[in-house]
Amino acid sequence: MPYFDAASSAPLHPVARQALLASLDEGWADPARLYREGRRAALLLDAARETAAEAVGCRPDELVFTSSGTRAVHSGTAGALSGRRRVGRHMVLSAVEHSSVLHAAASLEAAGGSSTEVAVDRTGAVDPAEFGRALRADTALACLQSANHEVGTEQPVARTAEICAEAGVPLLVDAAQSLGWGPVAGRWSLLTASAHKWGGPAGVGLLAVRKGVRFAPQDPVDERESGRAAGFENIPAIVAAAASLRAVRAEAAAEAVRLRALVERVRATVPGLVPDVEVVGDPERRLPHLVTFSCLYVDGETLLHELDRAGFSVSSGSSCTSSTLTPSHVLKAMGVLTEGNVRVSLPAGTTGDEVDRFLGVLPGVVAGVRARLGAPAAPAPSPGTRASLVVDALGRRCPIPVIELAKVIGEVPVGGTVTVLADDEAARLDIPAWCEMREQEYVGEEPADRGSAYVVRRLL
Repeated sequence: MPYFDAASSAPLHPVARQALLASLDEGWADPARLYREGRRAALLLDAARETAAEAVGCRPDELVFTSSGTRAVHSGTAGALSGRRRVGRHMVLSAVEHSSVLHAAASLEAAGGSSTEVAVDRTGAVDPAEFGRALRADTALACLQSANHEVGTEQPVARTAEICAEAGVPLLVDAAQSLGWGPVAGRWSLLTASAHKWGGPAGVGLLAVRKGVRFAPQDPVDERESGRAAGFENIPAIVAAAASLRAVRAEAAAEAVRLRALVERVRATVPGLVPDVEVVGDPERRLPHLVTFSCLYVDGETLLHELDRAGFSVSSGSSCTSSTLTPSHVLKAMGVLTEGNVRVSLPAGTTGDEVDRFLGVLPGVVAGVRARLGAPAAPAPSPGTRASLVVDALGRRCPIPVIELAKVIGEVPVGGTVTVLADDEAARLDIPAWCEMREQEYVGEEPADRGSAYVVRRLL
């Protein structure tokens, strides 16, 4: 069964497995002890730190191992904010950061600080100049991911880091998705990553803090990991994480070329196979293994279940697959469709035959889901005589409001309007996105007795 969700967690790399098994016998002792077994464990830990630091592009004494990438983000943000508390309590971040960064910003605000989210364009990238304009005299920390977790768009980290450095603001880079493909360029100040994203074992994160960055750990400290990650180190997992990072880096150049070609096949083929599909993310400045597309008139959870039944494991940022039933903050910030969202992220070793089988299955799966939801299967019918229509979709989840809109848009003349009544938050995003895809005019949103009224004018 092809596994196409490497962006969530990559399969364990063979080198990681070998290193893990070997170090279970050699690295079980306390590396802080001076006897033989402790010295042996300390040597393994030091070697792993040097290997990881070389891959990151920092000094070994600037890098510590944490219990996860999320833990690295929380420790990094809290320590940097505390270290610069005399400067202020303001943080700048992009609107498409990983949830761990958003949670850190929310925690700062709950404690009396403030944060500014910098908008992104329709590909999901920030404008470095706009990011720089968000910096203030009281900005203690800025955060920018190296590449987006949901759509794969690479961010202009190097230029943004220059702007932050000129302003005297440290920049924390979440490199979880990109570190396996190469180091992060630029004058970043802090960097975080997670081993299971590149094929290492889960439960190992990295936090690098450059020398000269004011940093005050907020958790209770001990003598381990420079006081930045308390507790006994999981040396076998750390050794496996470092060994696999070195291994995937050695393979990265060739594998990136191969997987980029497969992803390009998906990007180019899906819109021709499946009607009403929007491929999102930057077509050029993107991770080589990841592609995301959104399907109109499709319930995302149902679509993923059907693809699973067909033998393909994929992921989604769709509102329909979120445990909170709210739209993906990334897709929302980009202003693209949130419904029927599919993220395909290929692990190393994925074959062209597997991708072709996926492309062969996808059209039928999407058509089946649309048919069950009653979505329009053909172009809109001929115009009728009514100048306006009202569609009541209150109490119904997306994509139903958009499906009902599509069914009746042809019943009003060119210049006529359709008003959709809906109380699902996703409709606020998906109706304007539908209008852009179908070249209709989105007039705007008006208050209604329950929910909102979304007005669309027919242009074609």
